[in-house]
Amino acid sequence: MVIGICGGSGSGKTTLLNRLAEKYSYLKPSVFSMDNYYKPIEEQQVDQNGKVNFDLPTALDKERLLKDLTRLINGKSIEVFEYQFNAGNNRNVLITIEPSELLIVEGLFVFEYEKVRQLLDFSIFVDVDPAIQLDRRIYRDQESRGYSRADILYQWENHVIPCYNAFLAPHETKSDFIYHNDSRSENDFVRLTNVLEELLPQEKVD
Repeated sequence: MVIGICGGSGSGKTTLLNRLAEKYSYLKPSVFSMDNYYKPIEEQQVDQNGKVNFDLPTALDKERLLKDLTRLINGKSIEVFEYQFNAGNNRNVLITIEPSELLIVEGLFVFEYEKVRQLLDFSIFVDVDPAIQLDRRIYRDQESRGYSRADILYQWENHVIPCYNAFLAPHETKSDFIYHNDSRSENDFVRLTNVLEELLPQEKVD
């Protein structure tokens, strides 16, 4: 089974992914992160002020991504360099992803790339208040990426929000499940797993 998780920056996609991977650990789920397919910075588009915009669908190598994902679904392992912000090619770590009964695909453009969306068996859209997303992004980008607050707010207003409105929001109501990552998260997680347990192989008890 192939599950796709989509949501805006800082929405909590990775947290939900980790909870599902733990919940269904008996299936030894594989995780396919679209972040691992960012093009080199010299191939990225820039905005009207010359700032690189990583929040466009063109930021990823869609052809290589689709090729690897298809290979994984067809039962073959893949090798990919794990994405690390500001890491040169010589610092990125080559990882092997093995096929599994449960494959979780995570990224901004899981639903925007039509050929990727067609490979999914179940789709989850992670929804959260934009103010929470911004707080999380400010914390992450200041702590781990060294961005100034001004740079973060510039990206948020000029890249992140326009990207969300154009390439993510239109797919929310088309998803199989909307997961509200707020005060409703625990109830939604129970509802989600109830749905998935009707679709996934059950754990065998000796």
